[in-house]
Amino acid sequence: MDQQKIVRFWQGNEACAYAALNVGCRFFGGYPITPSTEIAELMSRELPLVNGTFIQMEDEIASIGSILGASIAGMKSMTATSGPGFSLMQELLGLGCITEVPCVIVNVQRAGPSTGLPTQPSQGDVMQARWGTHGDHYLIAISPSSVQETYTATFQCFNLAEKYRTPVILLLDEVIGHMREKTVIPHNFEMEIYDRKKPTVPSKDYLHYGADTVCDAPFASFGEGYRYHVESLTHDEKGFPTNKPHEALRMLDRQKSKFEDHLDEIIDFDESGTEDAEVLVVAYGGVARSARQTVKNLRKEGLKVGIFRPLVVWPFPEKALRQRLEKVRLVVVPEMNWGQIIIEVERQAHDGVKVVGLNRYDGQIITPAQIAAKIKEEL
Repeated sequence: MDQQKIVRFWQGNEACAYAALNVGCRFFGGYPITPSTEIAELMSRELPLVNGTFIQMEDEIASIGSILGASIAGMKSMTATSGPGFSLMQELLGLGCITEVPCVIVNVQRAGPSTGLPTQPSQGDVMQARWGTHGDHYLIAISPSSVQETYTATFQCFNLAEKYRTPVILLLDEVIGHMREKTVIPHNFEMEIYDRKKPTVPSKDYLHYGADTVCDAPFASFGEGYRYHVESLTHDEKGFPTNKPHEALRMLDRQKSKFEDHLDEIIDFDESGTEDAEVLVVAYGGVARSARQTVKNLRKEGLKVGIFRPLVVWPFPEKALRQRLEKVRLVVVPEMNWGQIIIEVERQAHDGVKVVGLNRYDGQIITPAQIAAKIKEEL
């Protein structure tokens, strides 16, 4: 076997699309929108070559509806959009949560609100990713900081979606989606590929939302002889509507425990210089690139600065961050928005630590020089 790895000079959007194909995505339903359009274009060309299906839908509401249906029918499915389209998807995103349908939604963020700045970057959809759809629910959202990481994060999105039977959001931004970098493509045998389990019990005994459907549970596809109901109303073990309080409580508690009992398996972050840090920079996505360079520059000047970067932004790595904050006196949170993740950072900070935001929302990325200046200003 030729072990030589393939190297490409890819955009982040290209890395996302090819990773989706390699992890087994065989259905894409979407509507073109800047700055995610390259994902749809590539999938429209490549999916037919691997017996997959691409459909350009009439809008983003139909797009997410199509990938939910394709997933229930047994296919790994994905859509890609940006802020305005992501807003339209929220109702059916809630449907995916309550019916526990695996799928991946890529949001390549751009500056808003509304039509905003279609070709400029933003991180304004972070809180929407967690709380955009109504009611009590959990969601997983991943925010990579490089093209290489976008490739592996896309695998991660599909694996988490299939394992936990949930929609997963790949939260890119225009910086990562459109920049080009050297990307080394791992062999598929080096990557984890999680395929949903099929039920082994007779059809009459299958409970799609049974007590054992918390994590790593079987998922019977429509058309395979297993009958169950898919319903947006609160439902019982077979999926049929119910208004009984104990059944409503059971459904929501089971969906909650599916995530809370496995946080250590879901949460992912990296860090540098946190062992002796007196100043901590918390950054994610495209801005984390500037933050890493800032830490390197200020370390050379003798300042004890570290970086903590959530890769999985939802669920937020509360416990890990709280531990890193025990010895620092200043935290700077640079974001391309008015301040969103800073709220989560403030919740984990003790009384003796100062938490400040560095916010830019004019469609331009935050630079290392700006982060360094903010740190020195606050010290």
